[in-house]
Amino acid sequence: MLRRTTAALAGSVTVLALLATACGGTDQASPSSGKKTGEVTFWSFVKGSDKVAAAFNRSHPDIKVTFETVPSGQEYYSKLTNAVKAGTAPDVAVVEYPHLPEFAAQGKVEDLSDTLGPVVKERFPEATRQLVDLGGRTWGVPRDAAPLMLMYRKDFFTRHKIGVPTTWDAYRTMTEQVRKADPAARGGVLYTDNPGVLEALSWQAGGRWFSAGKDSWEVTVDDGPSKKVAAYWGDLARKDLVRSVSQLDPFWTSVQKNRTVAYVCASWCAGAHQATVPDQKGKWAVAPVPTWDGKPASGMYGGSSFVIPKGSDNSGAAAEFIKWITTDPEGMKAWVSSGTSSMFPADPKLVPVTQAAFKTDYYGGQDIYTLMAQSYDAIPTGWTWGPAMGATNTALVDQLPKVADGTVTLPGALTTAEQVTIKQMEQRGLKVTAP
Repeated sequence: MLRRTTAALAGSVTVLALLATACGGTDQASPSSGKKTGEVTFWSFVKGSDKVAAAFNRSHPDIKVTFETVPSGQEYYSKLTNAVKAGTAPDVAVVEYPHLPEFAAQGKVEDLSDTLGPVVKERFPEATRQLVDLGGRTWGVPRDAAPLMLMYRKDFFTRHKIGVPTTWDAYRTMTEQVRKADPAARGGVLYTDNPGVLEALSWQAGGRWFSAGKDSWEVTVDDGPSKKVAAYWGDLARKDLVRSVSQLDPFWTSVQKNRTVAYVCASWCAGAHQATVPDQKGKWAVAPVPTWDGKPASGMYGGSSFVIPKGSDNSGAAAEFIKWITTDPEGMKAWVSSGTSSMFPADPKLVPVTQAAFKTDYYGGQDIYTLMAQSYDAIPTGWTWGPAMGATNTALVDQLPKVADGTVTLPGALTTAEQVTIKQMEQRGLKVTAP
Protein backbone atom coordinates (compact mmCIF):
# COMPACT_ATOMS: atom_id res chain seq x y z
CA MET A 1 0.00 0.00 0.00
CA LEU A 2 3.03 2.26 0.36
CA ARG A 3 4.75 1.27 -2.84
CA ARG A 4 5.06 4.84 -4.06
CA THR A 5 8.25 6.41 -2.74
CA THR A 6 7.91 9.65 -0.89
CA ALA A 7 10.18 11.63 -3.08
CA ALA A 8 6.58 12.46 -3.85
CA LEU A 9 6.18 13.54 -0.27
CA ALA A 10 8.80 16.29 -0.42
CA GLY A 11 12.17 16.86 1.05
CA SER A 12 15.67 16.70 -0.37
CA VAL A 13 18.90 15.46 1.12
CA THR A 14 20.49 18.67 -0.15
CA VAL A 15 18.22 20.85 1.94
CA LEU A 16 20.21 20.83 5.13
CA ALA A 17 23.50 21.22 3.32
CA LEU A 18 22.18 24.44 1.82
CA LEU A 19 20.72 25.57 5.10
CA ALA A 20 24.00 24.91 6.83
CA THR A 21 25.56 27.87 5.06
CA ALA A 22 23.28 30.05 7.16
CA CYS A 23 23.64 28.32 10.52
CA GLY A 24 27.30 27.42 10.68
CA GLY A 25 27.25 23.75 9.78
CA THR A 26 25.49 20.59 10.89
CA ASP A 27 28.12 18.97 13.07
CA GLN A 28 25.93 19.04 16.16
CA ALA A 29 26.51 16.22 18.58
CA SER A 30 23.93 13.48 18.70
CA PRO A 31 22.27 12.97 22.06
CA SER A 32 23.81 10.13 24.00
CA SER A 33 21.67 7.06 24.32
CA GLY A 34 21.49 7.95 28.02
CA LYS A 35 19.30 6.26 30.54
CA LYS A 36 16.05 4.80 29.28
CA THR A 37 14.11 5.49 32.43
CA GLY A 38 12.62 8.51 34.15
CA GLU A 39 10.23 11.27 33.13
CA VAL A 40 9.50 12.51 29.62
CA THR A 41 7.49 15.59 28.70
CA PHE A 42 5.57 15.21 25.43
CA TRP A 43 4.11 18.08 23.36
CA SER A 44 1.68 17.32 20.55
CA PHE A 45 -1.42 18.65 18.84
CA VAL A 46 -2.02 15.36 17.00
CA LYS A 47 -5.34 13.66 17.76
CA GLY A 48 -4.93 10.62 19.99
CA SER A 49 -1.66 11.77 21.55
CA ASP A 50 -3.10 11.55 25.05
CA LYS A 51 -4.21 7.94 24.46
CA VAL A 52 -0.79 7.02 23.08
CA ALA A 53 1.02 8.50 26.09
CA ALA A 54 -1.30 6.62 28.46
CA ALA A 55 -0.81 3.32 26.59
CA PHE A 56 2.96 3.75 26.64
CA ASN A 57 2.94 4.42 30.37
CA ARG A 58 0.96 1.24 31.02
CA SER A 59 3.48 -0.87 29.13
CA HIS A 60 6.68 0.92 30.21
CA PRO A 61 6.70 1.25 34.01
CA ASP A 62 10.26 2.62 34.05
CA ILE A 63 9.34 5.68 31.96
CA LYS A 64 6.64 8.21 32.81
CA VAL A 65 5.40 10.31 29.90
CA THR A 66 3.55 13.50 30.75
CA PHE A 67 1.48 14.68 27.81
CA GLU A 68 0.80 18.37 27.24
CA THR A 69 -1.58 19.42 24.49
CA VAL A 70 -0.44 22.42 22.44
CA PRO A 71 -2.06 24.60 19.75
CA SER A 72 -1.51 23.66 16.13
CA GLY A 73 -0.15 25.88 13.36
CA GLN A 74 2.40 28.66 13.55
CA GLU A 75 1.44 29.44 17.15
CA TYR A 76 2.78 26.03 18.14
CA TYR A 77 6.06 26.40 16.28
CA SER A 78 6.63 29.81 17.85
CA LYS A 79 5.92 28.28 21.25
CA LEU A 80 8.38 25.44 20.63
CA THR A 81 11.04 27.83 19.36
CA ASN A 82 10.68 30.03 22.42
CA ALA A 83 10.85 27.01 24.74
CA VAL A 84 14.10 25.86 23.13
CA LYS A 85 15.58 29.35 23.53
CA ALA A 86 14.45 29.53 27.15
CA GLY A 87 15.71 26.06 28.04
CA THR A 88 12.21 24.83 28.85
CA ALA A 89 11.63 22.62 25.81
CA PRO A 90 9.83 19.28 26.12
CA ASP A 91 11.65 15.98 25.65
CA VAL A 92 9.51 14.92 22.69
CA ALA A 93 7.62 17.13 20.25
CA VAL A 94 5.75 16.80 16.98
CA VAL A 95 7.14 18.66 13.97
CA GLU A 96 5.35 18.47 10.62
CA TYR A 97 7.50 17.70 7.59
CA PRO A 98 7.38 21.23 6.09
CA HIS A 99 8.90 22.68 9.27
CA LEU A 100 11.60 20.10 9.97
CA PRO A 101 14.33 21.49 7.67
CA GLU A 102 14.06 24.90 9.30
CA PHE A 103 14.11 23.48 12.83
CA ALA A 104 17.09 21.25 12.07
CA ALA A 105 19.12 23.96 10.38
CA GLN A 106 18.57 26.42 13.20
CA GLY A 107 19.69 23.94 15.83
CA LYS A 108 16.32 23.57 17.53
CA VAL A 109 16.25 19.75 17.48
CA GLU A 110 18.73 17.05 18.42
CA ASP A 111 20.61 15.03 15.84
CA LEU A 112 19.15 11.52 16.16
CA SER A 113 21.51 9.78 13.75
CA ASP A 114 23.12 7.54 16.36
CA THR A 115 20.03 6.84 18.46
CA LEU A 116 17.09 6.56 16.07
CA GLY A 117 18.81 6.78 12.70
CA PRO A 118 19.14 2.97 12.45
CA VAL A 119 15.41 2.61 13.20
CA VAL A 120 14.52 5.08 10.48
CA LYS A 121 16.79 3.31 8.00
CA GLU A 122 15.33 -0.10 8.83
CA ARG A 123 11.63 0.73 8.99
CA PHE A 124 10.90 3.40 6.37
CA PRO A 125 11.16 3.54 2.56
CA GLU A 126 14.12 5.48 1.24
CA ALA A 127 12.22 8.54 0.08
CA THR A 128 10.21 8.64 3.30
CA ARG A 129 13.53 8.86 5.09
CA GLN A 130 14.32 11.93 3.01
CA LEU A 131 11.62 13.75 4.94
CA VAL A 132 13.67 13.41 8.13
CA ASP A 133 17.20 12.60 6.90
CA LEU A 134 18.64 15.94 5.85
CA GLY A 135 22.27 16.64 5.08
CA GLY A 136 23.15 13.04 5.82
CA ARG A 137 21.81 13.18 9.40
CA THR A 138 18.54 12.03 11.00
CA TRP A 139 16.47 14.74 12.71
CA GLY A 140 13.14 13.06 13.37
CA VAL A 141 11.17 9.82 13.02
CA PRO A 142 8.24 9.77 10.56
CA ARG A 143 4.82 9.01 11.96
CA ASP A 144 2.36 9.42 9.10
CA ALA A 145 1.73 10.53 5.57
CA ALA A 146 -1.28 12.75 4.79
CA PRO A 147 -2.69 12.24 1.27
CA LEU A 148 -5.64 14.40 0.23
CA MET A 149 -9.25 13.21 0.48
CA LEU A 150 -12.71 14.68 -0.15
CA MET A 151 -15.11 14.57 2.78
CA TYR A 152 -18.80 14.89 1.90
CA ARG A 153 -22.26 14.53 3.40
CA LYS A 154 -23.55 11.44 1.67
CA ASP A 155 -27.12 11.95 2.88
CA PHE A 156 -27.22 15.54 1.58
CA PHE A 157 -25.79 14.56 -1.80
CA THR A 158 -28.23 11.66 -2.14
CA ARG A 159 -31.25 13.69 -1.07
CA HIS A 160 -30.51 16.48 -3.57
CA LYS A 161 -29.23 14.17 -6.34
CA ILE A 162 -25.77 15.75 -6.36
CA GLY A 163 -22.94 13.68 -7.82
CA VAL A 164 -19.58 13.28 -6.09
CA PRO A 165 -17.13 15.31 -8.22
CA THR A 166 -14.07 13.70 -9.77
CA THR A 167 -12.74 16.82 -11.52
CA TRP A 168 -12.37 20.42 -10.41
CA ASP A 169 -14.87 21.50 -13.08
CA ALA A 170 -17.35 19.08 -11.55
CA TYR A 171 -16.46 20.36 -8.09
CA ARG A 172 -17.46 23.88 -9.09
CA THR A 173 -20.76 22.53 -10.38
CA MET A 174 -21.26 20.69 -7.11
CA THR A 175 -20.75 23.86 -5.08
CA GLU A 176 -23.38 25.61 -7.19
CA GLN A 177 -25.81 22.73 -6.69
CA VAL A 178 -25.23 22.71 -2.94
CA ARG A 179 -25.99 26.41 -2.57
CA LYS A 180 -29.08 26.05 -4.75
CA ALA A 181 -30.32 23.10 -2.70
CA ASP A 182 -29.74 24.94 0.59
CA PRO A 183 -28.79 28.64 0.47
CA ALA A 184 -27.16 28.32 3.90
CA ALA A 185 -24.98 25.35 2.91
CA ARG A 186 -21.66 25.32 1.07
CA GLY A 187 -19.70 22.57 -0.65
CA GLY A 188 -16.22 23.63 0.40
CA VAL A 189 -14.09 25.92 2.54
CA LEU A 190 -11.22 28.34 2.06
CA TYR A 191 -9.37 28.48 5.34
CA THR A 192 -8.40 32.02 6.30
CA ASP A 193 -5.78 30.95 8.82
CA ASN A 194 -4.09 27.89 7.30
CA PRO A 195 -2.45 27.65 3.85
CA GLY A 196 -1.91 23.89 4.10
CA VAL A 197 -4.71 22.86 1.74
CA LEU A 198 -3.64 25.49 -0.80
CA GLU A 199 -0.09 24.12 -0.67
CA ALA A 200 -1.29 20.53 -1.08
CA LEU A 201 -3.49 21.45 -4.03
CA SER A 202 -0.62 23.36 -5.66
CA TRP A 203 1.48 20.23 -5.20
CA GLN A 204 -1.30 18.14 -6.76
CA ALA A 205 -1.44 20.46 -9.77
CA GLY A 206 2.30 20.15 -10.43
CA GLY A 207 3.46 23.29 -8.65
CA ARG A 208 7.04 23.43 -7.36
CA TRP A 209 7.50 26.18 -4.80
CA PHE A 210 11.15 25.46 -4.01
CA SER A 211 14.06 23.88 -5.82
CA ALA A 212 17.38 23.18 -4.13
CA GLY A 213 20.47 23.47 -6.30
CA LYS A 214 24.10 22.82 -5.44
CA ASP A 215 24.63 26.08 -3.60
CA SER A 216 21.43 28.09 -4.05
CA TRP A 217 17.64 27.97 -4.05
CA GLU A 218 15.00 28.81 -6.61
CA VAL A 219 11.73 30.09 -5.15
CA THR A 220 8.62 29.90 -7.34
CA VAL A 221 5.67 30.08 -4.98
CA ASP A 222 3.59 31.77 -7.67
CA ASP A 223 4.42 29.37 -10.50
CA GLY A 224 1.87 28.56 -13.20
CA PRO A 225 0.19 25.51 -11.64
CA SER A 226 -0.05 27.23 -8.26
CA LYS A 227 -1.57 30.36 -9.77
CA LYS A 228 -4.11 28.18 -11.55
CA VAL A 229 -5.12 26.62 -8.24
CA ALA A 230 -5.19 29.99 -6.51
CA ALA A 231 -7.32 31.61 -9.22
CA TYR A 232 -9.79 28.73 -9.04
CA TRP A 233 -10.22 28.83 -5.26
CA GLY A 234 -10.17 32.62 -5.14
CA ASP A 235 -13.02 32.67 -7.64
CA LEU A 236 -15.02 30.14 -5.62
CA ALA A 237 -14.57 32.29 -2.53
CA ARG A 238 -15.40 35.55 -4.31
CA LYS A 239 -18.62 34.04 -5.68
CA ASP A 240 -19.51 32.68 -2.23
CA LEU A 241 -19.53 29.08 -3.48
CA VAL A 242 -17.22 27.99 -0.67
CA ARG A 243 -17.17 29.24 2.90
CA SER A 244 -14.24 31.42 4.04
CA VAL A 245 -13.62 30.50 7.68
CA SER A 246 -10.82 29.82 10.12
CA GLN A 247 -9.86 26.18 10.47
CA LEU A 248 -11.00 25.68 14.04
CA ASP A 249 -14.24 26.63 15.73
CA PRO A 250 -16.07 28.54 12.96
CA PHE A 251 -15.38 25.68 10.57
CA TRP A 252 -16.55 22.92 12.89
CA THR A 253 -19.59 24.96 13.88
CA SER A 254 -20.51 25.19 10.20
CA VAL A 255 -20.20 21.40 9.92
CA GLN A 256 -22.30 20.82 13.02
CA LYS A 257 -25.02 23.17 11.75
CA ASN A 258 -25.14 21.47 8.31
CA ARG A 259 -23.69 24.55 6.62
CA THR A 260 -20.56 22.82 5.32
CA VAL A 261 -21.46 19.60 3.51
CA ALA A 262 -18.18 18.92 1.68
CA TYR A 263 -14.55 19.92 2.07
CA VAL A 264 -11.06 18.93 0.97
CA CYS A 265 -8.87 17.54 3.72
CA ALA A 266 -6.38 14.70 4.30
CA SER A 267 -6.26 11.17 5.66
CA TRP A 268 -6.05 12.35 9.26
CA CYS A 269 -9.27 14.34 8.89
CA ALA A 270 -11.49 11.27 9.03
CA GLY A 271 -10.62 10.65 12.66
CA ALA A 272 -10.67 14.34 13.60
CA HIS A 273 -14.07 14.72 11.97
CA GLN A 274 -15.80 11.84 13.70
CA ALA A 275 -14.35 12.88 17.04
CA THR A 276 -15.53 16.48 16.62
CA VAL A 277 -18.98 15.83 15.13
CA PRO A 278 -19.97 12.45 16.61
CA ASP A 279 -23.71 13.07 16.23
CA GLN A 280 -23.44 12.97 12.41
CA LYS A 281 -22.45 9.31 12.40
CA GLY A 282 -23.48 7.56 9.19
CA LYS A 283 -24.02 10.79 7.26
CA TRP A 284 -20.48 11.34 5.95
CA ALA A 285 -18.41 9.52 3.35
CA VAL A 286 -14.92 9.87 1.89
CA ALA A 287 -13.93 10.09 -1.78
CA PRO A 288 -10.76 10.70 -3.81
CA VAL A 289 -9.88 14.37 -4.16
CA PRO A 290 -10.97 15.83 -7.53
CA THR A 291 -8.29 16.41 -10.16
CA TRP A 292 -7.85 18.75 -13.11
CA ASP A 293 -8.02 16.09 -15.82
CA GLY A 294 -9.88 13.27 -14.07
CA LYS A 295 -6.74 11.19 -13.68
CA PRO A 296 -5.60 10.30 -10.14
CA ALA A 297 -3.43 12.97 -8.55
CA SER A 298 -2.99 14.09 -4.98
CA GLY A 299 -0.81 16.06 -2.59
CA MET A 300 -0.02 15.92 1.09
CA TYR A 301 -1.72 18.15 3.66
CA GLY A 302 0.23 17.70 6.86
CA GLY A 303 2.12 14.61 7.92
CA SER A 304 4.26 14.58 11.00
CA SER A 305 7.48 13.42 12.56
CA PHE A 306 8.58 13.28 16.18
CA VAL A 307 11.75 14.97 17.37
CA ILE A 308 13.80 15.53 20.52
CA PRO A 309 14.06 19.30 20.94
CA LYS A 310 17.44 20.77 21.79
CA GLY A 311 17.90 20.81 25.55
CA SER A 312 15.89 17.70 26.39
CA ASP A 313 16.49 16.54 29.96
CA ASN A 314 16.02 12.85 29.14
CA SER A 315 16.89 12.07 25.54
CA GLY A 316 17.39 8.35 26.19
CA ALA A 317 13.85 7.77 27.45
CA ALA A 318 12.54 10.21 24.85
CA ALA A 319 14.06 8.09 22.07
CA GLU A 320 12.39 4.97 23.49
CA PHE A 321 9.04 6.73 23.49
CA ILE A 322 9.45 8.01 19.91
CA LYS A 323 10.42 4.56 18.65
CA TRP A 324 7.34 3.00 20.26
CA ILE A 325 4.82 5.56 18.98
CA THR A 326 6.12 5.42 15.40
CA THR A 327 7.05 1.76 14.80
CA ASP A 328 5.40 -0.48 17.39
CA PRO A 329 2.07 -2.14 16.44
CA GLU A 330 0.70 -1.44 19.91
CA GLY A 331 1.66 2.19 19.50
CA MET A 332 -0.20 2.33 16.19
CA LYS A 333 -3.27 0.75 17.76
CA ALA A 334 -3.19 3.36 20.49
CA TRP A 335 -3.21 6.16 17.91
CA VAL A 336 -6.33 5.01 16.11
CA SER A 337 -8.35 2.79 18.44
CA SER A 338 -9.80 5.75 20.32
CA GLY A 339 -11.52 6.90 17.12
CA THR A 340 -9.90 10.34 17.22
CA SER A 341 -7.12 9.50 14.77
CA SER A 342 -7.19 8.05 11.27
CA MET A 343 -3.47 8.34 10.66
CA PHE A 344 -1.91 6.73 7.60
CA PRO A 345 1.40 5.29 8.87
CA ALA A 346 4.66 6.15 7.20
CA ASP A 347 5.89 2.68 8.19
CA PRO A 348 4.48 0.34 5.51
CA LYS A 349 4.31 -2.61 7.90
CA LEU A 350 1.85 -0.77 10.10
CA VAL A 351 -0.82 0.20 7.57
CA PRO A 352 -2.75 -3.07 8.14
CA VAL A 353 -2.56 -2.44 11.89
CA THR A 354 -4.17 0.98 11.67
CA GLN A 355 -6.65 -0.19 9.07
CA ALA A 356 -7.83 -2.99 11.36
CA ALA A 357 -7.88 -0.79 14.47
CA PHE A 358 -9.82 2.11 12.94
CA LYS A 359 -13.56 1.76 13.51
CA THR A 360 -15.49 2.28 10.28
CA ASP A 361 -19.03 2.60 11.61
CA TYR A 362 -18.99 6.43 11.47
CA TYR A 363 -18.51 6.18 7.71
CA GLY A 364 -21.05 3.43 7.23
CA GLY A 365 -18.44 0.68 7.05
CA GLN A 366 -16.56 2.36 4.20
CA ASP A 367 -12.97 1.16 3.68
CA ILE A 368 -11.35 4.56 3.91
CA TYR A 369 -7.82 3.17 4.20
CA THR A 370 -7.95 1.76 0.68
CA LEU A 371 -8.89 5.22 -0.56
CA MET A 372 -6.04 6.72 1.45
CA ALA A 373 -3.59 4.30 -0.13
CA GLN A 374 -4.83 5.16 -3.62
CA SER A 375 -4.47 8.85 -2.89
CA TYR A 376 -0.98 8.30 -1.51
CA ASP A 377 0.03 6.42 -4.64
CA ALA A 378 -1.18 9.34 -6.77
CA ILE A 379 1.05 12.01 -5.23
CA PRO A 380 3.35 13.45 -7.93
CA THR A 381 7.09 13.64 -7.41
CA GLY A 382 9.17 16.79 -7.33
CA TRP A 383 7.85 18.85 -4.44
CA THR A 384 10.40 20.22 -1.95
CA TRP A 385 9.62 22.12 1.24
CA GLY A 386 11.51 25.36 1.61
CA PRO A 387 14.00 26.45 4.26
CA ALA A 388 11.80 29.24 5.66
CA MET A 389 8.31 27.78 5.66
CA GLY A 390 7.41 29.71 8.79
CA ALA A 391 7.87 32.96 6.89
CA THR A 392 6.10 31.58 3.82
CA ASN A 393 3.08 30.43 5.80
CA THR A 394 2.88 33.60 7.87
CA ALA A 395 2.87 35.71 4.72
CA LEU A 396 0.03 33.63 3.28
CA VAL A 397 -2.00 33.72 6.50
CA ASP A 398 -1.65 37.51 6.54
CA GLN A 399 -3.23 37.64 3.08
CA LEU A 400 -5.92 34.96 3.25
CA PRO A 401 -8.51 37.02 5.19
CA LYS A 402 -8.10 39.76 2.56
CA VAL A 403 -8.82 37.17 -0.14
CA ALA A 404 -12.01 36.30 1.68
CA ASP A 405 -13.17 39.93 1.75
CA GLY A 406 -12.13 40.57 -1.86
CA THR A 407 -9.38 43.13 -1.27
CA VAL A 408 -6.58 40.78 -2.40
CA THR A 409 -6.52 38.06 -5.06
CA LEU A 410 -5.31 34.61 -4.10
CA PRO A 411 -2.70 34.54 -6.92
CA GLY A 412 -1.55 37.92 -5.60
CA ALA A 413 -1.20 36.41 -2.15
CA LEU A 414 1.16 33.80 -3.59
CA THR A 415 3.31 36.52 -5.16
CA THR A 416 3.49 38.40 -1.87
CA ALA A 417 4.44 35.20 -0.03
CA GLU A 418 7.21 34.55 -2.57
CA GLN A 419 8.64 38.03 -2.06
CA VAL A 420 8.55 37.70 1.73
CA THR A 421 10.15 34.25 1.58
CA ILE A 422 13.02 35.37 -0.64
CA LYS A 423 13.73 38.33 1.63
CA GLN A 424 13.74 36.10 4.70
CA MET A 425 16.04 33.54 3.06
CA GLU A 426 18.49 36.22 1.99
CA GLN A 427 18.51 37.66 5.50
CA ARG A 428 19.53 34.22 6.74
CA GLY A 429 22.45 34.13 4.34
CA LEU A 430 20.91 31.77 1.80
CA LYS A 431 21.55 32.36 -1.89
CA VAL A 432 18.43 32.65 -4.02
CA THR A 433 18.66 32.57 -7.82
CA ALA A 434 16.09 33.48 -10.44
CA PRO A 435 14.27 30.49 -12.00
